[in-house]
Amino acid sequence: MCPGRKGERRKAKGESVSLLVVVVTFAFCLSPFAFVGCRQKMANQARYDPFEPSDFFEDGMSARPRIAGTVARGEQYADSYLDTGKINGQDGTTFPFAITAQELDRGQERYDIYCSACHGRTGDGAGMIPARGYRRPPSFHTEKLRAAVPGHFFDVMTNGFGSMPPYRQQVSARDRWAIAAYVRTLQISHSATIADVPPEERAKLSGGAP
Repeated sequence: MCPGRKGERRKAKGESVSLLVVVVTFAFCLSPFAFVGCRQKMANQARYDPFEPSDFFEDGMSARPRIAGTVARGEQYADSYLDTGKINGQDGTTFPFAITAQELDRGQERYDIYCSACHGRTGDGAGMIPARGYRRPPSFHTEKLRAAVPGHFFDVMTNGFGSMPPYRQQVSARDRWAIAAYVRTLQISHSATIADVPPEERAKLSGGAP
């Protein structure tokens, strides 16, 4: 082999190795930046602070108003008497649907689950929770609450009152009305007399005697 060519090959090989070292070194130096560029964290994305102006929209605001007719996720669309229990800002005096025996049964079931622990099974406020030191709620059989309209009970269940928390997330609007109807039933039965019982039902209470 020609000594001159052998030297040229060694020189070319050396240059290739040097070039490879340069490329590897350059890639190694760039790798941290490459990894940083691939990390997509929510905190690093473009965003606006609350009430921060924006030149993207014509009105200069970065926050957009809610589209008409839409409902935010997890938010109940309350625009009817069934959902609010109010008429012109005042507690409603009627129920938004007919109160049947089935509705009362449903109201009793929901009451026993969500209300009786504090208010007691008969509505006297002597439930198990107050018996263990929690603040005792007022009896449903006071003159003030006997005179309260159905919308009042619905509003208290919906928004809470005093130490009572709201139950609109746990109990649906229709069930809240059913509970309010059952509370009214408890109030009526608390001071009822035999004369309040329909004649056809009295025999059942007196063992068959008229």
